[in-house]
Amino acid sequence: MAERHRLIERPPADVWAVLADGTRYGDWVVGTSGTRPEVGVWPRVGSSIAYTVHLAPWSVSGNTVVRRCEAPFILELEADSGWLGTARIALEVRPWGENTLVTINEHPLRGPGGTLHNTLVDVLIQLRHRSMLARLADVVEHSPRQRSTVI
Repeated sequence: MAERHRLIERPPADVWAVLADGTRYGDWVVGTSGTRPEVGVWPRVGSSIAYTVHLAPWSVSGNTVVRRCEAPFILELEADSGWLGTARIALEVRPWGENTLVTINEHPLRGPGGTLHNTLVDVLIQLRHRSMLARLADVVEHSPRQRSTVI
């Protein structure tokens, strides 16, 4: 299981605003492009977004379904990348003073990803998470601030 965290220098409401916008996943999720709503209203449980994943010369269509949502603190997703299989991705948004600590936890669920999961795969996921959280921080920190709310 790969887990990583990052301090984002904005309040939790600003982070949640980006996570709650399914059309922005291509802005911060490494490898995805063309994100679009698929089913339901994101991020309600059961809603999904579709996207394309680019892996070097290949591209795969995928979708991500919300499995658990406790706004504005917890978002758990199941990402399905076709023949690559599915993965559980959990994001936790935690107030940290005036800022936000975001933790991402991911592990394969089904398909080849689950079967071939090992320490090397976790290292690769860690590298992806480092980049993904840096991109999320950049998107959040350069987005308009949300109304001030006490969390």
